Amino acid sequence: MSDKFNYEELGLKVGLEIHRQLDTKKLFSPVPTKFSDEVDFTFQRRLRPTMSELGEVDPAALEEFKKGRVFIYEGNYQLTDLVYMDEEPPRGPDKEALEVALQIAYLLNAKPVDEVYYMRKIVIDGSNVSGFQRTAIIATDGKVETPWGTVGIPTICLEEDAARIIERKEKEVIYRLDRLGVPLVEISTTPDIHHPEQAKVVAKFIGDALRATRKVKRGLGTIRQDLNVSIKGGARIEIKGVQELDMIPLIIEREVERQLNLLKIRDELQRRGVRPEDIKEEFYDVTDVFTNTKSKIIARAIKKGGKVLAIKLPKFRGLIGREIQPGRRLGTEFADRARKYVPGIFHIDELPNYGITQEEVNEVIKRLGLGEEDAFVLVAAEEERAKNALREVIKRAKEAIIGVPEETRRALPDGNTEYMRPLPGKARMYPETDIPPIRIPDELKRKIKENLPELPQVKVEKYVREYKLDRSLAQTLVDDERDELFEELVQMGVKPSLAASILVVVLKGLRKEVPIENISDEHIKEAFSLYLEGKIAKEAFEEIFKEIARNPNKTARQIAEEKGLTLLSEDEVRKIIDEVIEQNIEVVKNKGMGAMGLIMGRVMAKVRGKADGKLVSQIVKKRLQEIVGGGV
Repeated sequence: MSDKFNYEELGLKVGLEIHRQLDTKKLFSPVPTKFSDEVDFTFQRRLRPTMSELGEVDPAALEEFKKGRVFIYEGNYQLTDLVYMDEEPPRGPDKEALEVALQIAYLLNAKPVDEVYYMRKIVIDGSNVSGFQRTAIIATDGKVETPWGTVGIPTICLEEDAARIIERKEKEVIYRLDRLGVPLVEISTTPDIHHPEQAKVVAKFIGDALRATRKVKRGLGTIRQDLNVSIKGGARIEIKGVQELDMIPLIIEREVERQLNLLKIRDELQRRGVRPEDIKEEFYDVTDVFTNTKSKIIARAIKKGGKVLAIKLPKFRGLIGREIQPGRRLGTEFADRARKYVPGIFHIDELPNYGITQEEVNEVIKRLGLGEEDAFVLVAAEEERAKNALREVIKRAKEAIIGVPEETRRALPDGNTEYMRPLPGKARMYPETDIPPIRIPDELKRKIKENLPELPQVKVEKYVREYKLDRSLAQTLVDDERDELFEELVQMGVKPSLAASILVVVLKGLRKEVPIENISDEHIKEAFSLYLEGKIAKEAFEEIFKEIARNPNKTARQIAEEKGLTLLSEDEVRKIIDEVIEQNIEVVKNKGMGAMGLIMGRVMAKVRGKADGKLVSQIVKKRLQEIVGGGV
């Protein structure tokens, strides 16, 4: 990725927050951490913000409360208990989860704390039934070395994951409780990342440390990477939900681009002499202008009894439509803020469009008394909703005059971001009174530190060096977490190159055809045992694994016998080769040894999976030499 900006000159600062689910029981109850679509019961709650001990209210919690939503919770008797219905005090925390977190701490060069103190973090978006999430610092002062310099890891926390969202409606959100309480490790870095690619390097190192424990969950949604990004003159922006490692540099680059463009808009607004206090909360009812409109959105709103309201934005014309990220404009930022009340807004820079005519635009300009540099924004909805939406636009427009507002944003698949909520304040944490402090014995720390697993990259280097594996093959083997099985196969006597090839190339090749997750390590080891015993050829692995994926209750030996994949004797192979040569004798006479490829292909079509290809090749070559040399 080429540098689009001079990041040093811009003063880029990036910090990471990486969250990864642990594959243990729930953090505060002895319930399995599995997910299910079976629902045995439901209940509902409303959540409200509370003041901190200093009498402050968290702004993010307050904004969620204003949405006035009811939360419906779906539960399963096997995967939910009273703790995570908020009907019983927490137990634990889970011992295994705590030990895995300590492993991760040591792998990241951090220092575990002597005592663990749990805190409550206010969360009232409904994802936690109690209205808070329990979190505790497990270790501090870690670090990651990169080509750009050292990046600190000030805290490693062990907390509980949130419920998973099933459906979001206007005034109601449905959550499922199976994910609530899954242990989650949160790793935060210092803002010492000064280049987009450096962020990717740090995230990969942390990801490798997590995977090394073999106690983290895999798959979509099990890891969440948040970015905190700022530049000189801009603001700290928290970007949530970055799923893919390779997207990190692009998302950072796009956020830098967004902040730079917002600063340019600020400078232009200030040059035009507009001040935040110039934007008044004055709503103009222009419903009659659109009585016969061809805009379906507006016509539909009016038909339902809604109104078309407009606000005046002095000196904003030409700037609302200015692009700040590819495909996103300042007007998109306005719409993101208003979306909690209405599906969308209309602004002067994009009109006429969407069925709105130039005549209608001119009439609105006249009604509002706009000058050449002035802009308007329209909303069509029920009156109070329309007013609330326009209040959000006014607030965001005032922020545009000042610069870049601090906020939490959501990562989008194309690398852009969209507004989620204000940045959380400091008034969202208070002590957890149901969990006493947990002392970590020195003996436990010593035991964990002395038995740390190898980091994935160390294993890759070892496989390249000791087993002479191709680097990309070794990397895939480790990334797919097949390395432990690979080492077991090598200890059984399987050639490293063959073991790696079957585990990576053959199994991954079957992924689109059959459910390879049905193929267990025991299935794979049994198939290799048959190979080592001389019962099957390596060409038989693919067919055996295909059948096991479809019928996981069968053994590799059963399938080999049922499918006739057990090896032919050498005499039987010779007989088949002679038959094929006889059937193609004219080609052999004309081409001599040049017929080798054709004969091999036709023999292998008959014996594939039942004879070793190397043996077949040796016999075919010898027979052709005899025929050619004998002048047959």
